Amino acid sequence: MSMIIVGCVGAVLAVGSSVFGSMEASKAKREAEAEKRKQLAKLAQLEKNRQAIINPYANVKNLSSMAKDLSGMINNPYASLGVATNAAKFEAEQVDLSLANTLDTLRDTGASAGGATALAQAALKSKQGISASIEQQEAQNEKLRAEGQQEMQKGKMAEAQRMQGIQLSEAERMQNADVAGKQFVFNATENRQQQEIDRTAGLAGIAGQQSAQAQADQTGAITSGMSALGSIAMSTGQGYAASKATPKAESDRRLKKNIENIGVSPSGLNIYSFEYKNKKFGEGVFQGVMSDEIPAKAVVKGGDGYDRVDYSLIDVEFKKI
Repeated sequence: MSMIIVGCVGAVLAVGSSVFGSMEASKAKREAEAEKRKQLAKLAQLEKNRQAIINPYANVKNLSSMAKDLSGMINNPYASLGVATNAAKFEAEQVDLSLANTLDTLRDTGASAGGATALAQAALKSKQGISASIEQQEAQNEKLRAEGQQEMQKGKMAEAQRMQGIQLSEAERMQNADVAGKQFVFNATENRQQQEIDRTAGLAGIAGQQSAQAQADQTGAITSGMSALGSIAMSTGQGYAASKATPKAESDRRLKKNIENIGVSPSGLNIYSFEYKNKKFGEGVFQGVMSDEIPAKAVVKGGDGYDRVDYSLIDVEFKKI
């Protein structure tokens, strides 16, 4: 009986432990599932608020309008070259004056016509030399003015081209910087958001694993409890069967009367016939042994202070005769 009690107590403790374990596992499962739902909701919000894909080149402009047509600055400095007409006019005036002076001289001196002609020719020749010199100076001056104009035009054209090149280059640099800046900001933001998404997804995965483990722990606790309950039933059944199969009879000498030795067992134990003083233990004559004469392993002390004998451990049959 004591073994049955010990087995039952152990099984009950095991059932209690499994129930407690199941409750803890259930709590852990609920917490893990709540954390998983929280992380999945956060993940959905992160994906919803993810930045839109941009086109960093959207604001790039056509800079061709900055290129100006400089052909208007080109002209032919030689187009306005003139003929030295002033020299020709001066020469004509000098010829007229020379002829007039010659006539006056001939009139005053009474010289012949041939002398007057020679004098006029000499004067004319002198004036022609002066006229030619003036004409050459004017032509040279006109040429120098044209060349200076040409050089000045080249300088203006070169400076205009230089300034236009600077403007185009700077505009291109600014556009490239704007594109690179937008691309950098987008990539940095995308990487940061992706890291947050990955971290949240990882936490959700961990919570899912914890939930699954808690479920497994709960299942294990329930299975352990059921096994413990089965052990209780088995122990009780085995104890009951053992008590039926191996009866423990009251064999204390103090409980008996009319004791007579009727034989000896193969192992040398004395066999007696007797009656119980108290009819609650049985009425009539019984066959058995005295508890004070058999091995101690077969004797069980009862709660009332009297001995019982486990007849399954000896070679004497207890029976009513």
